[in-house]
Amino acid sequence: MTEPVLSLVGVSKRFPGVLANDNVDFDLAPGEIHALLGENGAGKTTLMNVVYGLYKHDEGQILINGKEVEIDDPNDALAQGIGMVHQHFMLVPVMTVVENLMLGNETTRGPRLGSLSDLDEKQVAEDVKQLGEVHGLAINPDALVQDLSVGAQQRVEIVKALYRGADVLILDEPTAVLTPQEAEELFRVMRSLIDEGKSIIFITHKLKEVLEIADRITVLRNGKVAGTTTPSETTEAELAAMMVGREVILQVEKGPAHPGDPVLKVEDVKVKDLREQMVVNGVSFEVRGGEILGIAGVQGNGQAQMVEAITGLAHVESGHVTIDGRETTNLKPRKVTEAGIAHVPADRHKHGLVLGYPIDENLILQTYYLSPFSRRTFIQPKAVRANAKKLVEEYDIRTPSISTLAGSLSGGNQQKVIVARELSRDIRLLIANQPTRGLDVGSIEYIHNRIIEKRDEGVGVLLVSSELDEILGLSDRIAVMYAGEILTVMPANEATKERLGLLMAGVREA
Repeated sequence: MTEPVLSLVGVSKRFPGVLANDNVDFDLAPGEIHALLGENGAGKTTLMNVVYGLYKHDEGQILINGKEVEIDDPNDALAQGIGMVHQHFMLVPVMTVVENLMLGNETTRGPRLGSLSDLDEKQVAEDVKQLGEVHGLAINPDALVQDLSVGAQQRVEIVKALYRGADVLILDEPTAVLTPQEAEELFRVMRSLIDEGKSIIFITHKLKEVLEIADRITVLRNGKVAGTTTPSETTEAELAAMMVGREVILQVEKGPAHPGDPVLKVEDVKVKDLREQMVVNGVSFEVRGGEILGIAGVQGNGQAQMVEAITGLAHVESGHVTIDGRETTNLKPRKVTEAGIAHVPADRHKHGLVLGYPIDENLILQTYYLSPFSRRTFIQPKAVRANAKKLVEEYDIRTPSISTLAGSLSGGNQQKVIVARELSRDIRLLIANQPTRGLDVGSIEYIHNRIIEKRDEGVGVLLVSSELDEILGLSDRIAVMYAGEILTVMPANEATKERLGLLMAGVREA
């Protein structure tokens, strides 16, 4: 066998109260895509943060081309030819692509940096174009990062790693924020990189993607290696069981819906974005109690602004939003919440959590001013702690303590905190926007079951998702949104992937 370009031997990493990696063996062959698969919190990202020098391992060895190395920080990793593209991009939005690439790695004219004018941005721009041509990563080097799509920002991160000499590329949950089309483009780029002699570690929890792109698959569970296999030797069901430690039902199980009266009515709603462009253009639909209405669409077609308008986070230019017959158009978010809405937002960091607050306080963000959590405007810590202990157990939030900061939890457990907070209240309408984005199969199964439970209790559910499998599996009726408009609404049993895919691309039906 060819000597691995990277080997981990008996690597362990501990945090207070948590053994994140437990005696892990892992290797990467030259020209290989090796997928690291596991649930949220299984230790995948921690292990690769050790390789990249963001954490120092407590035990074990790291070998590059058979020789043991010490990696104390990312500069050491880059010097060894290891680059990492993080799930949450490490880019400065107000800077250009070239400026981001030069941060900490300045290319200058002349012998030394004397002033800003000595920075050789023209040379870096040429390098970016050349890398783009070789690997199919076309990017405008002069574009501001904040003006780029999520997929283009990810290309910038990959180019940044390649520009700094990476031969081993670690991609951490690279498709978590991508549309299906952008994910396919990423896979094409990954194959191109392999053809150019690079090696890739692909951290993910998405079973279909692993089987499509990986050469080998290693599964982590509770910080340990649960097994290593290849796509030809395994199935989705076997991988899911290896990840979770039990059989996982990959298909959503639900009975027929029994819809009642409309809970939510949206009538001819129009919303503008920050640039005064109309992004929601005359949208109308209704959600009835006891049903799930799924909104399908490629990200960026107005779904986010529509949800923000319903929940009071965006201004409605014209039209009406009513909940249980009560006008809620342009009410403040608290008033909308008090009308009986639960909201699982698409961006859990921006709208779902206060990352610097502990779990127990995040679990009362919607109700902190109400009894039993508040008395005469004073927070009641005992009631807050009791609520947190109950919800952590009920919703299987995996954390060392209810005092742990939300920002230190895995993505799946952060999502469970939001779901626990929103669904534990007395609600009439659940708005779930990308509720399982970035989650593993176990967490997805759990959240899907909770959504079905709420539907069966008579709650109306508005599900917004770019995952067609999720829309088809959960919805009772499906609407497709394109360019700020609802193109059609159909019963779920009349929908197919092909039909929805055409509508999502803007092909209107006769």
